[in-house]
Amino acid sequence: MSIRKYSVMIAGHRTSVSLEPEFWEELKKLAARQDLTPAELITRIDAGRKGALSSELRLYVLRALVSGN
Repeated sequence: MSIRKYSVMIAGHRTSVSLEPEFWEELKKLAARQDLTPAELITRIDAGRKGALSSELRLYVLRALVSGN
C-alpha cells in the first residue's frame, strides 16, 4: 500500500493529508452518505481531533466500517 498526499481546504486554508488510497476512497464514500464533500467531513473531523489529522481520518474510517455506517 502506498501513501499519497491529498490536498483539501479546511478552516479557510489549504492543507494536505497523507493517506492510503483505500482510506481516501472510503472517506469520500462516508462523506457522500452524509451529503458532505470530503473537505466538509474532514473539517468536522479536524475540529474535534486530538492527534495528527491523517491518523484521525484513518480512525474515523475504521470506526465507521466497524460500526457498519
